[in-house]
Amino acid sequence: MNASSTDRIEREILLKAPRAKVWNALADAESFGEWFGVKFQGQRFVPGQTTQGHITYPGYEHLLAKFVVQRLEPQRLLSFHWHPYAVDPDKDYSQEEPTLVEFILEEVEGGTLLRVIESGFDKVPAARREEAFRMNSDGWDQQILNIQRYVE
Repeated sequence: MNASSTDRIEREILLKAPRAKVWNALADAESFGEWFGVKFQGQRFVPGQTTQGHITYPGYEHLLAKFVVQRLEPQRLLSFHWHPYAVDPDKDYSQEEPTLVEFILEEVEGGTLLRVIESGFDKVPAARREEAFRMNSDGWDQQILNIQRYVE
């Protein structure tokens, strides 16, 4: 499913894996980092706290990914705020409104339905909004395949 407006990106995939396994791949910060491509070793996702680590994708290792965890509802929802496509190491993104990323799990016949929604792009500064949306849209296409490989 590729529903999106200018404000949100939505992806959906049926994972042929039990919900508990998919949940662990999301809620355990180290596991999340393994398939997502961020070094979160020794860290945990805790609502209200920031989890950060260096990106492991070639060419982006100098970048620090920062997630501010919002909600952690066991077996159902993980959400966090972050700054989309914040790839200029000389730019301070802290004054920008972050987007909200939500991972929603639903047990269905044949496995687990995973929905990924990133919303709030309309609040990203106009000068970088289109590129951030495009890059993250492509990124989520790749990430749902990454988690599929990780859990199946």
